[in-house]
Amino acid sequence: MKGDFQITISLFVFALVTSASVFTALLISQYIAFNVLPLSIQEANAIKHKTSTASQAPSSNEGNTIPSSPPSCISYNTSTRTISVSCSSSRLTDIDNKLRDISVLAKQSPSGVWLLSANLVIAKGATFHIDSTDTKWLKINSKVDRSGGPKIGPAYIVDVFGSLKIDSVKITSWDPTTNNYAITNGSRTGTDIFILGAPRPSIVVDNNATGTTDISNSEIAYLGYEQGKHKGGSGLSYYYGGDGSVIKNNIIREVYFGLYTFGVGHMTVENNIIGNSGHYGLDPHTGTHDMIVRNNTVYDNKGGSGIICSLDCYNILIENNKVHDNAGDGIDFSRNMYNSI
Repeated sequence: MKGDFQITISLFVFALVTSASVFTALLISQYIAFNVLPLSIQEANAIKHKTSTASQAPSSNEGNTIPSSPPSCISYNTSTRTISVSCSSSRLTDIDNKLRDISVLAKQSPSGVWLLSANLVIAKGATFHIDSTDTKWLKINSKVDRSGGPKIGPAYIVDVFGSLKIDSVKITSWDPTTNNYAITNGSRTGTDIFILGAPRPSIVVDNNATGTTDISNSEIAYLGYEQGKHKGGSGLSYYYGGDGSVIKNNIIREVYFGLYTFGVGHMTVENNIIGNSGHYGLDPHTGTHDMIVRNNTVYDNKGGSGIICSLDCYNILIENNKVHDNAGDGIDFSRNMYNSI
């Protein structure tokens, strides 16, 4: 009886130890499954990422923000030689990628020298960048190709209905026949007396543009010409559009009107050098308001005053500017300018 009891106890202990061993093994296997398996997935993903990265050829634009493919928001009209851009953000490289036509836009240097031989229209809601990301110098052709038909104007323009951001670049006209800047010889000698000049390109911010046209740390030169009372010949102009724009730390020279504004508000014009204009240097005109003109040097403007605010301008602050050697007055307040100093 005692022997049978000992055998029963031994069998029970053996069964208990065996069950404990199986249970422990199950726990260990679950621990391994739940801890090793995710690590294996992570390692696999890491290896996959490393392999796919290594297999790709390095981009020639690695490290900057230039898109790798041409966006569909760029079009070209051959009859008017007009590039239209409606992208939320784009630049000259995008146009080049889309058009691939050096007769319209040619990259003349890897450092970012471009020749534009067309109008460029920036649509409402669009933003276009001309900056040091892909541009050093934008030349705009002064010789218009009229092979497309009679709808082409006398000079190419950059026409802004959206927003334009210019920073750390040079923008000028270019005459390919002389391989130099385009020269114009027009002038105005009195009311409605105009001597028309050779056409040159212009930058025009148009009525109710949806954004600002900001220009900073750049050189704007050899734009605009005398074309009478027609809009767009000033060289750099804002017509009831571009409210809130900032023009700062630039050299603006040999532009027919250094800067012309019409019915625009809340602009800041600061720390610029404006010289050798064909007419006025800085001309906030009809209804321009709430503008700051500060710390600019305005000199040697050939056809009129250095700074003139004329016809119903108001809330204009003009302070700490250096104005000298202009054909007309240094600073001129004209025709119902009020609430200004």
